[in-house]
Amino acid sequence: MATFLYRLGRWSFLRRRLVTLLWVALLAAVGALAAKAPAAPDDGFAMPGTEAQKAFDLMDERFPGAMSDGASARLVFVAPSGQKITAAHNQETVEKAVAELAHGEQVVSATGPFKAGAVSQDGTTAYATVGYDAKPGKVGEGATDALKQAAQHARDAGLTVDIGGTALLEAGEAGGSAEAIGMAISAVVLVITFGSLLAAGLPLLTAVIGVGLGIGLITALGSTLGLSTTTSTLAMMLGLAVGIDYAVFIVSRYRAELLDGHEPKEAAGRAVGTAGSAVVFAGLTVIIALAGLSVVGIPILAKMGLAAAGTVVVAVLVALTLVPALLGFIGKRVLPRKARGGRPAGAAGGGRPNGGTRWARFVLRRPVAVLLGGVVGLGVLALPALDLRLGLPGDEAKPTSTTQRRAYDHLSQGFGPGFNGPLTVLVDVKGAADPKGSVQRVGDTVKALPGVVAVTPAVFNQAGDTAMVTAMPATGPSEAATTDLVHAIRDQAPGLKSATGATVLVSGPTAMNIDVSQKLNDALVPYLAVVVGLAVLLLLVVFRSVLVPVKAAVGFLLSVAAALGAVVAVFQWGWLAELIGIEQTGPVMSMMPIFMIGVVFGLAMDYEVFLVTRIREAYVHGEEPGEAVVTGFRHNARVVTAAALIMVSVFAGFIGMNEPMIKMMGFGLATAVALDAFVVRMAIVPAALALLGRRAWWLPRPLERIVPDVDVEGARLRTAAPAASAAPADGPGADSPRHSVGV
Repeated sequence: MATFLYRLGRWSFLRRRLVTLLWVALLAAVGALAAKAPAAPDDGFAMPGTEAQKAFDLMDERFPGAMSDGASARLVFVAPSGQKITAAHNQETVEKAVAELAHGEQVVSATGPFKAGAVSQDGTTAYATVGYDAKPGKVGEGATDALKQAAQHARDAGLTVDIGGTALLEAGEAGGSAEAIGMAISAVVLVITFGSLLAAGLPLLTAVIGVGLGIGLITALGSTLGLSTTTSTLAMMLGLAVGIDYAVFIVSRYRAELLDGHEPKEAAGRAVGTAGSAVVFAGLTVIIALAGLSVVGIPILAKMGLAAAGTVVVAVLVALTLVPALLGFIGKRVLPRKARGGRPAGAAGGGRPNGGTRWARFVLRRPVAVLLGGVVGLGVLALPALDLRLGLPGDEAKPTSTTQRRAYDHLSQGFGPGFNGPLTVLVDVKGAADPKGSVQRVGDTVKALPGVVAVTPAVFNQAGDTAMVTAMPATGPSEAATTDLVHAIRDQAPGLKSATGATVLVSGPTAMNIDVSQKLNDALVPYLAVVVGLAVLLLLVVFRSVLVPVKAAVGFLLSVAAALGAVVAVFQWGWLAELIGIEQTGPVMSMMPIFMIGVVFGLAMDYEVFLVTRIREAYVHGEEPGEAVVTGFRHNARVVTAAALIMVSVFAGFIGMNEPMIKMMGFGLATAVALDAFVVRMAIVPAALALLGRRAWWLPRPLERIVPDVDVEGARLRTAAPAASAAPADGPGADSPRHSVGV
């Protein structure tokens, strides 16, 4: 592999104009296709196999036109202190607001509180329900403006009015200020790391080209493959992250080869042959983690994972070809001015030891203390994860400055906490001997369950074969008692089926959230097994070692567990919550563990491969195990640190967002990357390698014959490169001087 990549790097360097032109032409062609592509389809958050989804599908079939998953809004009216909402002048204001919305854009229904009986027992609070013919996030600006205007008119008349529901939910957009801030932070870190504007700018440029191409492909193929705009979110985030990382490692190795006295074209070949091998296998581990999201069984997650994996493939190809091509234009200007004179080969270790060298030697002197300190520290941080509760936070988790949160609080105070999480009990009586009697028995059974405060009269469809009953829990939608109630109702379904012939399904947003959480929780262990298992096998090939891949996987699991523990402590328990603007604690977002595993696993294996391949390279070239660790840290610790700082800064930027789920994702990812890079890779890894010594690179003899030697450390380049220097560069597949491709 190293020999082939060496030739590819030299060829790209020497044919830089052709390579650059091809990439620019490809980007332009994909951009043109994306511009002409049909609009992307709507995701629709389908959850195949769950009871809530089955009920939604049945509702759409038996109640045509009802649009069970359509957007809705609740206008919550609260009378001034000492007054009733039912007072004549207040009632007139409410009815006027409802009438104002009744014939508005995208509105299919507008039901006032006085006709629907939606008035609290104390008479101070009422709500109107407005239904739309669009899904959440798809309600037009004109319709939402009309909704806000109607609420403001009622406020002007003296009422307190807030808006809940899903009508004001905004569709997510790829890109934005977070990416811009991330690029700015990346630029600053890279300038400090490289000491050269050209060296700092090149990874940013190639990362943008790679992400642009990846997003363009997703947009162009969106209609054909069913990829929506939401699909590109993860591709944008990870494409930018790995695009910068991969280019940084190629550029860093190129600079090191120049300082060792090699000519630019030779330095480019060696950089791609060594660091490029690490990029290929690091990219494969990321692709495994992302493609593994398909095992979760949630279509939108599978699409996001596969689309992001495609963008990572593009990032790898850009790093292996476009980066050396652009280095051909820059030449030695990638170095700071004072370093362009180079240094004699082999002088890399001369002079005052850098920070990576000093840190590695410190760890080698105290490996047991460092290893125990790292493992125990991560273990303590992981303890809160034992109390992990999963859910999908709703309006109750939003800041009190938002109208959705205030509407939620008004409804809880006026109608009880369970009012914000009603359960829809769908009763299919097709074929039942007594449809109405069966539905009545279902309603009575549900009403008798502990935790149910009210059950509404049944609503039948036109055919009379299906009815909907709404059960009001005594507890809020994200509370554990509500989850228990959903399971209790479902436990009654088999008995009701045998007694009445009716099929009972529990649905609604609250039940759907519970089902999503359960499905994601059930998929966590299989996902971990698939991703970690395949990655261990891949790293076994890369490092030709049994213990190094196992160590890498265990270290990753420690860092993710510790990060989840930190998330639970802050967002579920409320520790230090005020410091990052958390006003309401609650369950951890259902997708957080799997999402964190997928993203952080990819980045963690990046750092592992980049760091340990340089250590193995030194070991294979004859250094003792301890000195090989020092050499690896001397060359790569600074760059790995820079890459980790970029990612931590980018993710931490999301902590300042108002949306609780975005805030949680930013905090969790920033914490996980920081722990994995600085505790696991920089402390536990060298300590473990120091204690294992030569045993770290042990491979049983049966496996030695089976496992291919991919030469990721570039051992063959010591003999292949000189001959290649004298050979004509006809392309990456030109005849090798003495050794074949090391795959």
